[in-house]
Amino acid sequence: MLQVNGLKVEVGGVTLIDGVSFTVRPGEKVGLVGRNGAGKTSMLKVIGGAAEAAGGSVSYQGGLGYLPQDPRLDLVPDDVTALDHVLSGRGFAEALERISKLQTAMEADPTPRAIDRYTRAIERFRMDGGYAAESEVRRLAAGIGLADDKLDLPLGALSGGQRRRVEVVRILFAGSDVLLLDEPTNHLDADAKVWMLDFLASYRGALVVISHDLDLLDEAITRVIHLDRGGDTATGTMHEYKGTYSQYLSAREAHEARLARQIALQAKEIDRMQTIIDRFGAKATKAAMAHSLEKRIERLKANAPESTAARKVLKLRLPEPPHCARTVLEASELAVSYPGLDVFEDVTFDVGRGDRMMIMGLNGAGKTSLLRVLAGVTEPVIGSFQWGMGVSVGYYAQEHEGIRAGASLVDHMREAAPNLGDGDLRGLLGMFGLVGDKVFQDASTLSGGEKTKLALAQLVGGRHNVLLLDEPTNNLDPGSRTAVAESLSNWSGTLIVVSHDAEFVEALDPDRALLMPDATIDHWSDDLLELVTLA
Repeated sequence: MLQVNGLKVEVGGVTLIDGVSFTVRPGEKVGLVGRNGAGKTSMLKVIGGAAEAAGGSVSYQGGLGYLPQDPRLDLVPDDVTALDHVLSGRGFAEALERISKLQTAMEADPTPRAIDRYTRAIERFRMDGGYAAESEVRRLAAGIGLADDKLDLPLGALSGGQRRRVEVVRILFAGSDVLLLDEPTNHLDADAKVWMLDFLASYRGALVVISHDLDLLDEAITRVIHLDRGGDTATGTMHEYKGTYSQYLSAREAHEARLARQIALQAKEIDRMQTIIDRFGAKATKAAMAHSLEKRIERLKANAPESTAARKVLKLRLPEPPHCARTVLEASELAVSYPGLDVFEDVTFDVGRGDRMMIMGLNGAGKTSLLRVLAGVTEPVIGSFQWGMGVSVGYYAQEHEGIRAGASLVDHMREAAPNLGDGDLRGLLGMFGLVGDKVFQDASTLSGGEKTKLALAQLVGGRHNVLLLDEPTNNLDPGSRTAVAESLSNWSGTLIVVSHDAEFVEALDPDRALLMPDATIDHWSDDLLELVTLA
């Protein structure tokens, strides 16, 4: 069971939520929803122990598993295998290492004490389920779409999507009584999502999940907690709804309708009183009455409810791309490999000005690896590529590697667009809903959706004519996702895109698809949309 009492969460000196209390009992599955920046991820970090609370308390019974939105695995060496990392979730990797040391010591000096220590360690490992652990890990990995051979590879050889799956498997393998999951279906293909939905539906512990995956929210939750913040300096409020996400939407719509009627009636009453003031305010005999009505109007305005439906919706506009050569990119015989893994080889293709190319393939096919090569982040093992005359390339990385701790949003924008003044830079951030004092906040403390918006704002400020986009809609709320899709679909520059979001891809209306790892070029057809969801 999870209990949250009077929780207060602050980020960058701003109070996101205060006085939030709720309980999640075994078998209850709670969906945590709200717009980007409402405080969902920050609250889950505090509940999961990854950040300190500014007030209140969190308690739980049994073990707790927390999947961050962006598990970088920064503290785990790249040479640790995926299997050992997962086994460490229950301490089995460490137990095996201890058993190995005890065995070495016993063989070097087979005293009764050394034999007894080794025997007891083996027996403890057996009683804890250690010998069945590897088969359980491989079963979980197969369900979530992580190929069996990938478990034996070092973490450094895995793609971002594969590393996230490893972390999901580790948390599920740990068998926690309370699960906190932030966007658990990011990077999952259709089959793996179905498996995840079935797992969560049958999970008997207490579950809190943040997700923009509407299928997950509809099929796997029994209750919705909505965090509502009117602005970036406002303190959010919590509203609870029983039932699935669709039932929540219906209840929320009814609540919005009631709120709209209340706002309309209040505005009508203020207009009525203002008319009386205008009519009689100048008369000395009516001055006291007019002053009293003015006070009432001030109180009504101060306590006026705000309709969330009337809040600002993102309206994005990308600048016209600078002119460049007709042939934007020529790639020849590119190959990428890691120790023990050949990702792809002999990748040859070209891209023309204004083309919209999708890079497609199953997880691990090398989609992200190819974008990283084209962006100059990594070098190919063999092969070469050349950008055309006048080409300016912008790169959106799915793991937000370019967003670093200790630098504000404005600092990041200055680096991306050094020729623009701070006023213009803040204007670009404001176009993505990043306004007020938030622009001076440490960028590493942003939510996943806000990091996505910052990275996209950097691309806009860079005035590029070619964009390399790796899962640009991950972590965005539905309204922001639609706004990004519409702005990119109306842009006349060149797009090279990796995405699992079928609606986003359909809005882009691609010209061609590069199918990895074989580098087969296909003219785009809507039949390929099914492959988008499977990839």
